[in-house]
Amino acid sequence: AARPGACQPGWDVASAKPRWREKLRYLMAPKIDNTRPGNAVYVPPPPQLITYALDNFEKFLHAETSDMPPLIKAGLLHVQFETIHPFLDGNGRIGRLLITLFLCAQGAMREPLLYLSLYFKEHRAQYYQLLQEVRERGAWEAWLEFFLDGVAETANAAFETASAATALFADDRARLANSGDPTGSVLRLHEAFKTSPIATAAAFAKMTGLTMPTVNIAIEKMRAAGIAKEITGKRRGRVFAYEAYLSLLGSSAGGLPEKPGAA
Repeated sequence: AARPGACQPGWDVASAKPRWREKLRYLMAPKIDNTRPGNAVYVPPPPQLITYALDNFEKFLHAETSDMPPLIKAGLLHVQFETIHPFLDGNGRIGRLLITLFLCAQGAMREPLLYLSLYFKEHRAQYYQLLQEVRERGAWEAWLEFFLDGVAETANAAFETASAATALFADDRARLANSGDPTGSVLRLHEAFKTSPIATAAAFAKMTGLTMPTVNIAIEKMRAAGIAKEITGKRRGRVFAYEAYLSLLGSSAGGLPEKPGAA
C-alpha cells in the first residue's frame, strides 16, 4: 500500500486517513467546454456514496474468486475504481497502479514490472470510450479484449527492454573491466549506476561504500568510456547519468497525464 501522504490530495496527512472528494466531479470529453456540467460525458457517484461504492469495491477486491483468472479480475477492478473516481485528482494513476499491485498480490508477477500507462496513452480515445460503454451498456467483453491486448503488448515490450538492458550492462561491464582498474571500484560504481542511473558522487559513495576520491576517479573512467555523463553543467553539486540506460528506459516509458476530463 502507498504510504500516507503519498497520494496527495487524496490523503489527509494529519490523520493518515484517505480523504475522498467532497463535491461532484464532471468528466468531460476532450476539447469540450469543461465549465458546464451539461457537457459531462460521465458523472461519478456523489460524495455521500463514495464510501458505499468503495466498500463494494473492497469486497470484490478481497473476494475469493479462484474461478476468475487474475488478469480478468484486474481488468474489472480497474473499471470499478475509475468509475467510482473517489479522489479529486490522481484517480488514473492510482487505478493503473492498482492493476500492477493486484497482480503482484495474486502471485501473477514476482515484481511490479507491468505498467499500462503508455498503452492507455497511445489508445487514449478508445480507452475512455470503452470505459464509458461498460458504464452505459455493460460492454465488458470489448473492454476486457482491449485490456488483455494491452497487457500482452506491454509485457512483450517490457521483455524486450529488459533484454536490451541486460545486453547493455554486459557490454559496458566488459569495457570497464578492461579499463585498468585493479581495485574493481569502477565495476562497483557500474553496479550502483544500474540501480540508480541518476545520482551525485556523494550518493554513489554512500551506495558503494567507496571514498569520495575513489568514486570521482571511477566516475571519470566511466565518463571517458562514454557510459556516464554529467548533466548539470555545474562545478558543484554535479549529477551523473547512465545515459544509454536512461535512453533505453525512456523509449519504453510513458505516462497518462491527469486532465479535467480524465477518467
